[in-house]
Order: sequence, then structure tokens, then C-alpha cells
Amino acid sequence: MKVIHNESNLSTLLLGVTKMSSGITPPFVASNLALDFINTQFGVGAERKECLDGDSSVVAWLREAGVLTEDLESLPSGLVGLARELRENMRALVNAAKEGQPADPAVVNQVLERGAPIEKLVWDPTASVFRREEHRCNQEAESLLQPVARALVRLLTEEDLELVRQCEASDCVLLFHDQTKSHRRRWCSMASCGNRMKAAAHRARKNAK
Repeated sequence: MKVIHNESNLSTLLLGVTKMSSGITPPFVASNLALDFINTQFGVGAERKECLDGDSSVVAWLREAGVLTEDLESLPSGLVGLARELRENMRALVNAAKEGQPADPAVVNQVLERGAPIEKLVWDPTASVFRREEHRCNQEAESLLQPVARALVRLLTEEDLELVRQCEASDCVLLFHDQTKSHRRRWCSMASCGNRMKAAAHRARKNAK
């Protein structure tokens, strides 16, 4: 089984979103919130790219991912540090789960516990029914990152991990959740890695003649 690492030789990916303060465009190619978060670091050696390069970049990523919509009074202390710790713990858990091995979910559980949303029962006068609402418990780092941790829980407990894959491009290890009907997705993006690898294979066939 191919082990999932955090390296890729790709410096920038398409399907781009708002660039981070460093100018790096984080890839949103995984069809899964948790995997997109893991993909915020990629590259090998001098080509390693870090999308989460500061507290503001974490906030920007969360907004782009659609899990942070409200205005923040201030940037929570230690946000980028916790985000990176969470990302590494998530990556380790995905690796372990795919290999059928145990791993310590300490950081994920910390974020789940301390950032758990507050549930309220409210009356909807339009429908004349009660409904449940979830509210972010505060604007601390764990609370902001909690939706990402919850997405990982859903991925590891509700989805077929055989469909969690790495891009088959030789220089790309970005993760994705294959949600195609045929379950034959091979690339993080057909428009980038898929076309590159097909072009390379075509050149190789021509040179072999």
C-alpha cells in the first residue's frame, strides 16, 4: 500500500483560491475538508511550500473553505501553531487508518473537546417548530479549527478509506477523496497532474518508437 507523505514537487496547484500572505495558493482539490487541510503543506526540500504561514493565513484558509463566516474581534493566540499541530496529527491518523494501525489522536481530540460548539433550541416562527442551532463557543483557536477536526472524524468513521488516495503523478502526493461514480480517479486534478502525466506518457511512447 502506498504510504501518504506530506511532500510534493508541485510548487503551485490549480483550482486555486485566495493566496496566503507568502503568495502561495493553497490547493482545494481533495473533495474533502479534512484532506484539503492536510494538503496545506506540500513540496520537497527547497520546494516545500507552507500555506499556513501565520495566524491570518489560517483564518483566510478557513474562510475560503467555508467554515468561518463571522468577523473576528481579534486573531486568537497560537492559532497557526495549533493548526500545524492539528494538521500533522490528522495526517498521521489518515496514514495509520489506511494501514490498519493505531495512532494517538491527542491533538484532534483536544480541538474536538475545547472547541465543541454550543447547541441551542430555538423557535422558528415561520415554520412553527423548534429547531436546533449550533453556535461557535468562542473565537479561540480550538473553536475555529473544530470543523476541520470534525471533518476528519467523519472521514475516518463514516467513509471507505480505500477511496482516500494520493495523486498518482510521480511528483505529487496530494490527497483526495474519490467521489466519482466509477471510483477510478487517479489525479489530484486532471487539468494539472493528469494532463502532465498523460503528456509525459505520450512523449515516452513516441521516443520508444
